[in-house]
Amino acid sequence: MIPFRVIDQENVKKLLEMKSVIELVERAYTLKETKEASLFPMVFHEFAPGKADMDIKSGHLMGADIFGLKLVSWFGDNPAKNLPALVGFVLVLDSDTGVPKGMMSGEPVTLMRTGAAGGIGAKYLARPESENLLLVGCGHLAPYEIMATLITMENIKKVTVYHASSYEKATTFCTTIKEKLHEMFLSSYQNDHQLYQTLLERTEIEYVATDDIRRATEEADIIITATPSRKPLILKEWVKPGTHFSCIGADMAGKQEIDENLFTTARVFVDDVTQAINVGETKIAFHKGLISQEDIIAEMGSVILGRTPGRLSDQDITIYDSTGIALQDLITADYILKQAEEKGIGSVVSL
Repeated sequence: MIPFRVIDQENVKKLLEMKSVIELVERAYTLKETKEASLFPMVFHEFAPGKADMDIKSGHLMGADIFGLKLVSWFGDNPAKNLPALVGFVLVLDSDTGVPKGMMSGEPVTLMRTGAAGGIGAKYLARPESENLLLVGCGHLAPYEIMATLITMENIKKVTVYHASSYEKATTFCTTIKEKLHEMFLSSYQNDHQLYQTLLERTEIEYVATDDIRRATEEADIIITATPSRKPLILKEWVKPGTHFSCIGADMAGKQEIDENLFTTARVFVDDVTQAINVGETKIAFHKGLISQEDIIAEMGSVILGRTPGRLSDQDITIYDSTGIALQDLITADYILKQAEEKGIGSVVSL
């Protein structure tokens, strides 16, 4: 009989906080860079094009003694059936024995680690004095991208929000985001009063909706894109020198959020080279021959370890193509399992 811990979505949320997830995702990147972690080939299948699909991302973290997978499915008609459109789970196994350690809801893990990735991109590649953040997209990921960036970047004074098809949605988001961030920080750091107060002060900034993406781009120091777009929303000629991009939305073939011509003059960094040129924001520039694989400066782990410099000057345009890798999910899920065991959270069953 093998004990196996199962943790539902609400308990996963209770056990996660962004500061730790940022540190965990950084560790996943550095383990990959030092060859102590590796990815397995990604599996993607469309049950009905544009209506239902699934993907499986998996990998092995030798440096953490785990391997496993995340399976996520999207069925667009589910809301009409009173079911969530996005359903997923993460399974973690012990790499010394092959014995499963546990599984959990994948949605909160995905939201937190994806938000962390956007903040990490800014931390290592944006100008430290950056004040203006442009968030392109205001869906489920958006609060997590803001939260992570406020943690990693101390000088943010304004967040501009753009929704490609609905200025009203961007406006509604801006009127509610400060309260949402307060709730998120309070739930995470109510027992750490000093940290909570520090983060609370960072939320006391300006949140502005825009329907003028060109002007917002021209003013931005950091741009995070988190949309399902299949065409560029930002053109090269709008981007000022020194801008940093964390590109989050493009994670499968056909997606694109920024002008591929930006890649010809930017310093380009990725979480995984193979994924970036096959399903990431980098894909179109690569397949059009605008850049080669050698033009990708490095994977993020190399920058974190100091092996590769991020920006070389305040004039550099930097791009971080974050396609999302299983190592982020697995190291975060393993942390959750350890916290759950200490606190007696979740259901333990026998296999």
